[in-house]
Amino acid sequence: MPLRDLLLGLAVIAIWALNIIIIKVGVAEMPPLLMTTLRFLLVAALLVPFHPVARHQLPFLLLLSVTFGTLHFALLFIGLGQAEAGTGALLVQMGTPFATLLAVFFLRERLGPKRLIGLTLSFAGVVVLAGGPTLPSPLPLALLLLSALGWAVSQLLIKRGPNIAPLALAGWVALFAVPQVALGSLLFEGDHLEAMRQAGWAGWGAVGYTAVMSSIVAYGLWYGLLHRHPVNRVVPMTLLVPVLAVLLGVLLLDDTLGIHKLAGGGLVVAGIALIVLRVRPRRAEA
Repeated sequence: MPLRDLLLGLAVIAIWALNIIIIKVGVAEMPPLLMTTLRFLLVAALLVPFHPVARHQLPFLLLLSVTFGTLHFALLFIGLGQAEAGTGALLVQMGTPFATLLAVFFLRERLGPKRLIGLTLSFAGVVVLAGGPTLPSPLPLALLLLSALGWAVSQLLIKRGPNIAPLALAGWVALFAVPQVALGSLLFEGDHLEAMRQAGWAGWGAVGYTAVMSSIVAYGLWYGLLHRHPVNRVVPMTLLVPVLAVLLGVLLLDDTLGIHKLAGGGLVVAGIALIVLRVRPRRAEA
């Protein structure tokens, strides 16, 4: 991979890792479902007018808005409001093991010994994280794992669904997710106008960053890399996201870095590495 593309990949990883920190800061400024709604409104406004889709693709996008928009993103924002940023970043990475299990059950993909060990290590890491002091109750653990499950289901739907350009998919999913998340905000959150008035630059900046930098800029660069290089050279870089998010949480938010987070996070990252990394057998020399 050329140095330019490597630097672009690392820039995307940094954007996504910082996104976890930004969400944590944002949900301290305004209610999480309100912030998610505003984020989706901005993404839809910036993308939908420039990325039309066919009418027959709309039911698929509506379904994806439930799993990817509401289940993944809304629960991620709520969960990060109750857990440390680094712990949240590690738990959300469980989307990869969940997607692997779903592919085995529903797509009849084979689960070899290496991936089985990876799954075991990942779930063992969650058990260690759950026993640590960074999760004050089972609720954030459940919310973040459900968010990871929503991501996993969405990946399988995208894999089996119609071929839609990534930015078109992001825009229309955001558009269809707006009323779902807004309804949740109306039912479970209050004083919306006051919350928006009270939100400072950090809250509104978080809305802008999660919409523009994380959803549009980062994904645009990422899919460009996937187009130019083999998947097995690009995707493993995502293993750096939780590691960097944990470090940023410690540096910027004074998160703790105890034995539970180090051990549990190490198990999760090691397990995901076994799942996503492909080891090619060495060719016998002539």
